[in-house]
Amino acid sequence: MLPEDLQKYMHVCEEKLGFVPNVIKAFSLRPEKLRTFISKYNELMLNDDTTLTRLEREMIAVVVSSYNHCAYCVTSHSQAVREYSSDPVLVDILVTNYCAAELTNRQRAMLDYAWKMTANVAETGNAERELLFDAGFTAEEIFDITDIVAYFNYTNRMAHGLGIQPNKIYFGLNRQEAGNSRN
Repeated sequence: MLPEDLQKYMHVCEEKLGFVPNVIKAFSLRPEKLRTFISKYNELMLNDDTTLTRLEREMIAVVVSSYNHCAYCVTSHSQAVREYSSDPVLVDILVTNYCAAELTNRQRAMLDYAWKMTANVAETGNAERELLFDAGFTAEEIFDITDIVAYFNYTNRMAHGLGIQPNKIYFGLNRQEAGNSRN
């Protein structure tokens, strides 16, 4: 049985989301790991102590997870990009080929860095950080971007290793109804 604080957290998920994310259920096998997971996730993705927008943070999660072919994280964080951007097309492009997306120079530099840190960390260095500075990021924001990239590389591997499947509800959230757009 889960400790009381984690049972309460599960109830909060049910109340706020209408379900408990499968990643939370999987991590509940190790209560201390779940507490660490929740704390780090909340710090990176929900805390407003960074100047990175929630959309930017979620875009990083999607691009890293896309590279890693993590069905769980691509699905759950795609829903968040749809929510924060109000653009269901953007996230589909980010998932398949973020380079084809219409992005600001800031977003492009950020996602190029996230992709390279995921695909070839050993070749990521001063030149890539300079590109972020040139795009207007501060040293603190570069730290935050790197932290998010590292976290999602970890969670993607945990999701793969544990066989965590996306909650089916994520697939339909924040999508346009058929026929609402002529494009």
